[in-house]
Amino acid sequence: MRAVEFYRNLSGDCPVEDFLDSLSDRDAQKVAWVLRLVERFEMVPQQYLKKLAGTDELWEVRVQAGGNSYRLLGFFFESRLLILTNGFSKKRQKTPLQELELARKRRTEYLERKNRT
Repeated sequence: MRAVEFYRNLSGDCPVEDFLDSLSDRDAQKVAWVLRLVERFEMVPQQYLKKLAGTDELWEVRVQAGGNSYRLLGFFFESRLLILTNGFSKKRQKTPLQELELARKRRTEYLERKNRT
């Protein structure tokens, strides 16, 4: 089994929680369902969890809810812990560069904080 956690910045804010709060109840429930799959199943189908091509460290949780596509980006820490850094509504085929950069920046910050403790 793996665990899923949401990234928190230095002031304690949680961008992924803020994103989930912006969704309809139905869409948020679908995201929660997919996150439970990611936690519980050793082999998660790529339609729900996929390593992002062209990155060494980033993964995406993929959610289809009605006509909407949502993505939660993150990285694995110590192999069994998936830290989700940001979420967004996907409107195009390619993942927006700004979302990738944000995930990388938060990964770096998270790892720096962990190395200090």
